[in-house]
Amino acid sequence: MARQPQDQSPSNEKPADERETIRELAKLLDETNLTEIEVERAGLRVRVARNISIAAAAPAHYLPAPVAAAPVAGSPAAASADIAKHPGMVPSPMVGTAYIASEPGARPFIDVGSKVKAGETLIIIEAMKTMNQIPSPRAGTVTQILVEDGQPVEFGEPLVIIE
Repeated sequence: MARQPQDQSPSNEKPADERETIRELAKLLDETNLTEIEVERAGLRVRVARNISIAAAAPAHYLPAPVAAAPVAGSPAAASADIAKHPGMVPSPMVGTAYIASEPGARPFIDVGSKVKAGETLIIIEAMKTMNQIPSPRAGTVTQILVEDGQPVEFGEPLVIIE
């Protein structure tokens, strides 16, 4: 008689507990706007991440999905929504700290009015102790720099406007 493989899970309740843990982590991602989270409980290691691609330069037409209701016209939130819709907006491809120069006291990579070429470094974003150069997705003139040196930035946050 052939031997049947045994179920490797200790009990039938374990998968339900794992699903509940995953649901809790997914809810925490939504509440905190994190892009990923990983925990280990009682020997069970779970990692939950949003399905995103991190690239050196995100396409200019990328806009993060709206999270709240539409802003009231004339409010500061409406102004930032207008910037996010600008066709020359360069979004942050990652969460980190933005720097406008290669080191403190150094000349900034760009200034308002600077002419840039596609691929030229606009800003550096430090993420997990790694300095990531953010290249210009197109040639043009920098009309706005929307971040300050040392400012924390979120994924999809507008960094620069290039026209």
